Amino acid sequence: MTNSAVQEEFLRSFHAVRPAVTAEAFGRGRGPDGRSSYELLRDRVAGHRRVLDLGCGDGLLLELLARDGGRELAGVDLSPQSLALARRRPGLGAARLHIGRAQELPFADGSFDACVSHLALMLMGDIEQVAAEVARVLVPGGVLACVMGGGAVGGEAYERFVRLLRRAGEESATRIPALGDGRVRGREGLEEVLRPVGFGEVEWETVPIDIGGTLEQVWECVSGLYDLAPMEARTVARLRQDFLAEVTDLLTPEGTVPCGFKVRLASARLVRLV
Repeated sequence: MTNSAVQEEFLRSFHAVRPAVTAEAFGRGRGPDGRSSYELLRDRVAGHRRVLDLGCGDGLLLELLARDGGRELAGVDLSPQSLALARRRPGLGAARLHIGRAQELPFADGSFDACVSHLALMLMGDIEQVAAEVARVLVPGGVLACVMGGGAVGGEAYERFVRLLRRAGEESATRIPALGDGRVRGREGLEEVLRPVGFGEVEWETVPIDIGGTLEQVWECVSGLYDLAPMEARTVARLRQDFLAEVTDLLTPEGTVPCGFKVRLASARLVRLV
């Protein structure tokens, strides 16, 4: 089995159990201006009519894009369970939703004006092939816009959870496979991947996202990370107990816990064909 095949099998298995986990965890998060990371990404492709979502999951981003009206939308995802949820979303009745790989897109050349990907591009193996396929299905001048994870905001619950998770992972007998290509998590690395297939300079922005809430709401968000998947139930239960104890000092008088993480919002335009 190739590394990409191992990665993809893990992702399929994970999302078969939790098909809407990303939207559930981060859909209610808000940036400083009140927009979610999904809305920030939607607005990066404002004015583009034909839009493809790579790793579309349960279709939250596509649903937001559909609200503008007049768009031709398509989505690709590895998980049939996630796509089944997407097909039930309002406004996506006409969207073309395909089970498949970003490395082998089932679309003709120049089919789209824009391509979006929310917390998914960073998980994909054979990233050069993904970039080549995106360039192929975009028209010249088309835009690729992505949200990538950027780590914890200092001093809040997410940072404390990551520390506890690292400790729990060291005690666990199994690990998740290495996911994606680390280069795309940084601006220079993403440009290194995109330039050979014709993309221009990458626009790059770091945005803090607030996912704070009650103790249970915050736990539901952070416990959706892939790293918990191979852990035994008792290990997860202990992690939950440790986390809730760790963040009690952060509780506000309203009973909420501040919790934030950063996203990288990146976009690039296809400036030439190669």
